[in-house]
Amino acid sequence: MTWYQRWGAVAAPFLLALVCLAVPARSQVAASDTTPLTFVDIPAGASLAGLSSRMATLGANPLRCVRSSRDRSVTECRGTFRQRGSPGAVEVWLSAIDSLAGIITFAHSGSSDRLNEWRGDLERRYGVVPTQVQGAQRMKQWVRRGRMIRLTWRREAEGTAVSVSLVDGRVLDGWGAKQQRER
Repeated sequence: MTWYQRWGAVAAPFLLALVCLAVPARSQVAASDTTPLTFVDIPAGASLAGLSSRMATLGANPLRCVRSSRDRSVTECRGTFRQRGSPGAVEVWLSAIDSLAGIITFAHSGSSDRLNEWRGDLERRYGVVPTQVQGAQRMKQWVRRGRMIRLTWRREAEGTAVSVSLVDGRVLDGWGAKQQRER
């Protein structure tokens, strides 16, 4: 019997046990992976028309958008809205490529109530993930099917600065590939 046959006879039960342990975990990840990432009912990769419509239902003024002079496919937009029952405005800024949002950021500074509200909502929807720490800043992140949502916060003298960013990797990757082709 050769060494790899002996090793296979010993390792096969061990490898089978590992595979059996991994299968349920993989199934759970795949099942949760089908949940689309959204924040205030705005999905990552939303169209500008869909975003404008949703912002209007939130009581926001129309988004103010400017097309890039360097790349006509890129549009930068800004806006604000107020969430019911929460003090202060939520700032929104986004970068859209060919009218699809590649990055959307929602930001608020003030009381920690907004942080608790947003963190609770995200954890109920997408599960509890570990908090990552970098200096004074804290962050939680969820990734699904090439999209990411990230909650970031830090304490400041006047309260807590909190933001939620939605990133659609497919939109950004498509734009990057287009940039490469044009060079």
